[in-house]
Amino acid sequence: METHNLTYIFEFYLTGFSEDTDMQPILFGLFLSMYLVTVLGNLFIILAVISDSHLHTPMYFFLCNLSLADICFTSTTAPKMIVDILTHSRVISYVGYLTQMSFLLMFGCMDDMLLTVMA
Repeated sequence: METHNLTYIFEFYLTGFSEDTDMQPILFGLFLSMYLVTVLGNLFIILAVISDSHLHTPMYFFLCNLSLADICFTSTTAPKMIVDILTHSRVISYVGYLTQMSFLLMFGCMDDMLLTVMA
């Protein structure tokens, strides 16, 4: 009689940066500030290019697209990590993992393509 593995994976357990509860607020503040600086910096680049008509050239068009791709790239993983640090949750569903990885790969490839075109 042949045996089969009937194990199904419904969720993944994430290993955190630190299990120490004293470090959790520090890590939360650090990652939240880095995420906000990244998003706001890229938004300021986009707003500066849109608001000034002298910057409506192909180079700045690609720079805006690169900033938008960078916002999307960091927004695929950082908010989940920040929420997990805040709620002490260490679980991600299998579908959530696949969705997050597909968006991460898509926006990462978009960054690479835009940098290649700009070069």
